[in-house]
Amino acid sequence: MIDIYDLIEELFPICRSITGDGVRRTLELVKKRIPIQIHEVKSGTQCFDWTIPDEWNPREAWIKDPAGKKIADFAENNLHLLGYSIPFKGKISLDELRGHLYSDPGRPDAIPYNTSYYERRWGFCLSHRQLGSLAPGEYEVYIDTTLEPGSLTYADMLVKGKTEKEIFFSCYVCHPSMADDSISGVALCTALCDYLLKRSGNYYSYRFIFVPETIGAICYLARNGGEMKRNVYCGMTVTCVGDEVEFNYKRTRSGKHALDRIVENILKHSGEKYKVHDFFLPGSDERQYSSPGFKLETGSLMRSFYGLPNYHSSADNLDFVTRRGIEGSYEIYRRILEAVEADFKYLNKMPYCEPFLSKYKLYDTLGAQVGSGSDYKKKILSLLNYSDGEHSLIDVAEKSSSCISDLIALVKLLKEKNLLE
Repeated sequence: MIDIYDLIEELFPICRSITGDGVRRTLELVKKRIPIQIHEVKSGTQCFDWTIPDEWNPREAWIKDPAGKKIADFAENNLHLLGYSIPFKGKISLDELRGHLYSDPGRPDAIPYNTSYYERRWGFCLSHRQLGSLAPGEYEVYIDTTLEPGSLTYADMLVKGKTEKEIFFSCYVCHPSMADDSISGVALCTALCDYLLKRSGNYYSYRFIFVPETIGAICYLARNGGEMKRNVYCGMTVTCVGDEVEFNYKRTRSGKHALDRIVENILKHSGEKYKVHDFFLPGSDERQYSSPGFKLETGSLMRSFYGLPNYHSSADNLDFVTRRGIEGSYEIYRRILEAVEADFKYLNKMPYCEPFLSKYKLYDTLGAQVGSGSDYKKKILSLLNYSDGEHSLIDVAEKSSSCISDLIALVKLLKEKNLLE
């Protein structure tokens, strides 16, 4: 198994954006672990109502105060530089500089994550506390970046199953040094893809998508949306899965897909704290996959949620993301995947009254007991009773108040006993 946390640590320092070498470096590190295909789309390419922008690459950026001390340095924290900042070099007054500085009064000690993708400007981000401490005088500013025609980079991978029907997992690779949003999603998708490549007998095909948020998903759909619209059964956007905050599940647009019921069933029986939310906007790339033209049933299982103190700031770091958090999220995602793979309608091969379970070593010959065995018997009898070709496995799980993961093991057992098909 891929070490998910080690991958997060390796990806964290890289300065990423919606284009540029940081994205390429990120995807090359993913490619060392799974055989993704990396694609380039030229600047100026039309994707529905959007246009691929020029490519941005930062090299160096800093501000020196009147005493010559660096107060914001890209080399120290790449969040200091406004994303997509144009080049600038000069000495300016504090009053003029303030028009190019961005902070968050609500989080006075954190450097905020700000960008200017579609309006050319230069700027820096710093903590609100630091901004308030700046002394009057002349400041030296140096920004060495390039913003010129290039390309947008993304990657994908299709793990083929027995059917062309697909389940997709989409993550985004555009955020700079923030560990939870979005690098935890990149690491989890990498590990999940590796698991599926090694898992035998996949029924569904699985598509993994690594794109810059918004523009990348739009570009991907412009190129692959027709195929996805034909084949996709459901999908998930994966982000903010590395911390230890309670789980938050955002339902699909319809809110009625089997995926929604499976995720909620697994969370309910997991022992983890969780909340469930109806589909809302803006959110992340699920809004592109769920747009009216595509209507791909897309859920999103996160831990930390939009608006928490660490979100889009320097507080989203390797202290916030933990090995326990990311590995726990991976295990829930793996269980969801296994459940979707098993969520079929089964047939009881002995439908006329229940079979003599003791004959198959499925029931204790000492009767009338009360205890844990009664729950086991309830699950078996429920599974046999509702396996009439009309109820799916998640139907049975809900009707018997069972975890679908437990029923998967019983399905395998009953099939081995030639009682179920």
